Amino acid sequence: MTHKQNRRRFIKTTAAASAAGAGFFASSAPRVSRAANEQIAFACIGIGGKGSSDSADAEKNGDIVAICDIDQDRLDGAGKKEGFTKAKSYNDWRKMIDEMADSIDAITVSTPDHSHGVAAGGSIAAGKHTFVQKPMTRTIWEARQLGLLAKKHEVKTMMGNQGTALPGLRKAAATIKQGALGTVTDVHVWTNRPVWPQGGERPAEAEVPEGLHWDLFLGPAKDRPYGRGYHPFSWRGWWDFGTGALGDMACHTVNMPFMGLNLRDPVAVTAETAGHNKDSYPKWSKILFDFPELDGRPALKLHWYDGGQRPDVSIFADGKFPSKTDRDGNKSIFKSGCLVVGGKGQLFSGDDYGAKYDLMGGAEQPEVEFEKSPGHFEEWVRAIKGGPEATSNFVDYAGPLTETILLGNLSVWGGGRVDWDPKKLEPVGRPELMDLVRPEYRAGYEMPSV
Repeated sequence: MTHKQNRRRFIKTTAAASAAGAGFFASSAPRVSRAANEQIAFACIGIGGKGSSDSADAEKNGDIVAICDIDQDRLDGAGKKEGFTKAKSYNDWRKMIDEMADSIDAITVSTPDHSHGVAAGGSIAAGKHTFVQKPMTRTIWEARQLGLLAKKHEVKTMMGNQGTALPGLRKAAATIKQGALGTVTDVHVWTNRPVWPQGGERPAEAEVPEGLHWDLFLGPAKDRPYGRGYHPFSWRGWWDFGTGALGDMACHTVNMPFMGLNLRDPVAVTAETAGHNKDSYPKWSKILFDFPELDGRPALKLHWYDGGQRPDVSIFADGKFPSKTDRDGNKSIFKSGCLVVGGKGQLFSGDDYGAKYDLMGGAEQPEVEFEKSPGHFEEWVRAIKGGPEATSNFVDYAGPLTETILLGNLSVWGGGRVDWDPKKLEPVGRPELMDLVRPEYRAGYEMPSV
């Protein structure tokens, strides 16, 4: 048996360190660990855009042995970076996993949303610790499936919603949990997204640029001709590829109240939109999520606004829409924000991560305790090396958060109110919406079974 094979066997069988000190953020997910002094062998799927920083984080915490991207120019550029020169390059992540499974410990997935589920699923099924950018998946069923796969294969997982690790977000969540606002009845979250074209017709068919592997970009999505604007950024506004403004930002902007109020398993969502052609997301939407009582937390409502829509000024304790002042003394309203409304006061954050906040309406800051994070990506690395689960792991946190967020898009697609059965993952009385709950895949890109 080779040294490499011995090392892989050791990685899979080393006893995990105790998670007894995990406290507030402890997880029940199974544990697999590796030697704390061994380098983690990373492979990175998607190395442009957010993948640039994700792969850089991986390089800081281990060895990059493989990189994969459907854009040859990006791939060639990344391969020249310090720390990446020895990595083997691929355009197809399936081929990468097939050829290099014995050389890889962990995989980062930083692709357009429609490939998150199948790429992460393929990684987990191969026994690799898996990091995937937010939102965890494009559809609700995929989020649930990745959690089940992670549990089955006993790998360490993480979704890239970086604010989860920030002390300000954790303090805000702990403040809400401790009752500083009294009984919370409503949460209002608004965003400046979309910042890409949305709500229109498809671009005209065009010649595929040299070096862009369009068929691999499509991956599990339905076949369509290339058009200018899909790659590298505006894919977010198309139902087949992205998750719109809600999917792009809510895993950040709803993260703090999700942590503080356990906002999982809503039973109904109701959407109002500018209208859309079911190909491109609408120019704006307002979505109402209804949450029942859960483990002693009273029922409450979450209000989402995008595309320039905002809550009415009357909901704020001081009757004014929050504003900020720049270095030159100019004032402007917060184009993104989160307001948590309770019987004793309010908590407002104008920070997309929820890490900076103010208490209003008579609420006072109590003394709170919360676990400090070593850093978002570092939590995942620590888990791989035998430490406690990363907070935003698929099973306990990222999966339920993603399911909640994506349910909003189900009501955007279906229109009006959608009643939801979270156990069965079914829209009650709306079977025509199941195609958006659980997608069909192009041959060769199916999600692994549990």
